[in-house]
Amino acid sequence: MPLSAAARPWTPAPAPAVLAAPTRATLAAAYAANRANAAQASRMAAAHGDPHRAAVERELASPSRQLLTFDGRGPGRATEVVGDLAHADRVAVLVPGSDTSLDTYDRFRAGAQALFRELTRQAPPTARPAVVAWLGYETPGTVSTTVLTTGRAEQAAPHLRQLVHDLRAVVGAAPGRSPHLTLVCHSYGSVVCGRAAAGLAVSDIALIGSPGTGAGSVAALHTPARVWAARGADDWVAHVPHVRADLFGTTVGFGTDPMDPAFGARVFRAGKGGHSAYFTPGSPSLTNLARIVLGTPKELR
Repeated sequence: MPLSAAARPWTPAPAPAVLAAPTRATLAAAYAANRANAAQASRMAAAHGDPHRAAVERELASPSRQLLTFDGRGPGRATEVVGDLAHADRVAVLVPGSDTSLDTYDRFRAGAQALFRELTRQAPPTARPAVVAWLGYETPGTVSTTVLTTGRAEQAAPHLRQLVHDLRAVVGAAPGRSPHLTLVCHSYGSVVCGRAAAGLAVSDIALIGSPGTGAGSVAALHTPARVWAARGADDWVAHVPHVRADLFGTTVGFGTDPMDPAFGARVFRAGKGGHSAYFTPGSPSLTNLARIVLGTPKELR
């Protein structure tokens, strides 16, 4: 198992590729530039004596990978597309929670792949789905003080907003297209989505395994999107106190439980799974997430 970020010094990596905002015409070039950067990062990690990071980055540099962004420095950041973004009209953006980094990236990507497979299985013939796995911020550690505050989410929110803006420019480029964008926000990622939500041009926001959003209600998010919430029966996050308190000048906690009727979210079934089981094939949570992304929520089970 790789050492945690707190337990080892960072592995060296090149600065990320400098690229203009993506368009349908430049997607392939962006993917190629970021794969080349990941390959260089892999070589640097290997030379530094970090075989795990080198292997992760070498895999990210594979010709089949579609990296919209990549930054191998520190815990690492990456935005990866699963599917054909240039022609997509149903796009899910996965926003991860704590302890997600390049060292644990395979676990995060597996969820994106599972959602894409389910979207493909359920999609009507005219729908063209894609999934964007957005590791676009430095996530807090599960055992840390940062996981109890909105600080990392506030730093991440402008980057998530920019991603949504860029995606709309890509998937809305075709005449007559009306793209359906959904944020799928897991765990601490729901705090990030809560901070980014105000006025954001997305159709749906799905909060799964959420400790709270930092807002007291859906109305306080100031979002035009439909807001959904689900929690597995065995998810430990249900036992997290849903409070907000000021301690030594810092606000700790994330407020109202999104599963609470007082919050105002549209609650859907997630099944019996735990905190990491929302993308398990065949689960009610994955089935229902796909229906939200496809814009067919009346079929939620």
